Amino acid sequence: MNNKSRGKWQRKEQIPVTFTTIKDLSTRERKVSAKHSYMRNENSKIKVGISVGDLNGIGCEVILKTFEDVRMMELCTPVIFASARTISQQKNDLGIELTFHRVDTASRAIEGKINVVNVWKESPNIAYGKATEEAGAYAIRSLKAAVEALKKGEVDILVTAPINKKNIQAEDFNFPGHTDYLAKELEGESLMFMVTDTLKVGLLTDHVAVKDVAQSITKKLIKSKVGIIEKSLKMDFAIRKPKIALLGINPHSGDDGVIGKEDDEVLKPTIKEISDTGKLIYGPYAADSFFGSDNFRQFDAILAAYHDQGLIPFKTLSFGKGVNYTAGLSRVRTSPDHGTAYEIAGKGEADAGSFKEAVFTGIRIFRNRKEYEELTKNPLRKQKARAS
Repeated sequence: MNNKSRGKWQRKEQIPVTFTTIKDLSTRERKVSAKHSYMRNENSKIKVGISVGDLNGIGCEVILKTFEDVRMMELCTPVIFASARTISQQKNDLGIELTFHRVDTASRAIEGKINVVNVWKESPNIAYGKATEEAGAYAIRSLKAAVEALKKGEVDILVTAPINKKNIQAEDFNFPGHTDYLAKELEGESLMFMVTDTLKVGLLTDHVAVKDVAQSITKKLIKSKVGIIEKSLKMDFAIRKPKIALLGINPHSGDDGVIGKEDDEVLKPTIKEISDTGKLIYGPYAADSFFGSDNFRQFDAILAAYHDQGLIPFKTLSFGKGVNYTAGLSRVRTSPDHGTAYEIAGKGEADAGSFKEAVFTGIRIFRNRKEYEELTKNPLRKQKARAS
């Protein structure tokens, strides 16, 4: 294959895939389990519920490539919500060698196996690279089944493959994406949180048209999102006293009102009010130079005013390694940092790196939450943990 024709989504065939991340994660988990007896036994695998996304995109491909290596079973028990026929067709089309176990419900998933829940029995028409209404309908069926299993406790976390926001629209599904749907189905208030080990970017507004951004940002919204991101950093990422930066709405944060008054009239006074409560929140910072100057490295998380302000620098700095995490909900949901990638769907060229990271991140967050819950409800354990 001509290397010049490869996009960022494509598998880098000349670079051998290593599994140091798997080894490192399992080692950390064993240490945590030994230190904190109240956490899950190291031999108890977390059940990872997986929705397949758009069948005409690269969703099934990155899922199957992630679990193609049996060492992934050392970390978790995958439960894919689709059908045995659909997964068989995808793996045959893509030339992926793996075996899976068919189950009727997630509660019957077998540890150490790749489990496929039969959400449907018929064989969908798969047209790789095309956005079809049929593919959208099956994406929603998979997502709804996975979310229902998550709510029932049949799976521990949810990892979602990419969907097409247009072809999922239906009478019973009128949401711009996963985040909004999950906010309705799961307890809590959601925050779109893009994360890596070294960079974490949340959004004040996510799927909002640029023309509506300024009027959407209110004191109430800012306080709510700052509260969610701070709690997530403590509970999900084990950061005791998080330091958060807020980016300005207007160019140069308004230049003292010359280029818009929202930064002076809304952001600055709200930041002061939040700071007075003891939270470490700073800004507003001019977004154009914030990431280029490496200023972001001084903070545990950055809160961007709108979608592209946060996601363009995030994906530029971490594309293929980033994870989309929905913070603020009662359950853990992650997804890769990319979309359906129709242009290479069905060709076997997709890179599963980001999806694999989504699985790893979901596992870490699940364990961190369990530890946080135990430490905060048991003061004695909390004191001992701090002492150690």
